[in-house]
Amino acid sequence: MIALLKALHIASFSIWMAGLVLLPVLMEAYGRRAEMRTQAGFDEFRWLTHYSYTRVITPSSVVAIAAGTILIFAQAVMEIWMVAKLVAVSGLVLVHAWLGHVIVQAGEGRGLFRLPPVGLTLVPVLPLIGLVLWLVLAKPDLEPLLAALPAAIQQPRGSELPAILDPL
Repeated sequence: MIALLKALHIASFSIWMAGLVLLPVLMEAYGRRAEMRTQAGFDEFRWLTHYSYTRVITPSSVVAIAAGTILIFAQAVMEIWMVAKLVAVSGLVLVHAWLGHVIVQAGEGRGLFRLPPVGLTLVPVLPLIGLVLWLVLAKPDLEPLLAALPAAIQQPRGSELPAILDPL
């Protein structure tokens, strides 16, 4: 069962990362064409970006995160490198959401919305992917990094959560 979950997690994560890298390239290639000035070209651009985002990239991200969450609890992996990996994955989720926003803006603002350069999108994505892979494969000892943090961050304050933040 664990092997199946790992395979599902790796496959869906790979599709998600490929989408985060290729979608900006696709938007650049299609969004800058002369055909974008016609209704047919705009429809093709909007269909291609919308459906690749909503039918491939987003479902694979949900499956990757769900399978990863199940794996964390199934294998009881509660180490510092895993927390660092979750922070890096949170960064990928933010980039994913931003790309969705860019797709909506490009689709609704026909010709008025300027697509960001591909490099601007790939600058956060590629290092985050590399960081996730390094953390998972190397499983580095991050204790010295944790020890270098100020003492105020390392110890609980002993105060209760405000009532508005307490889910129970």
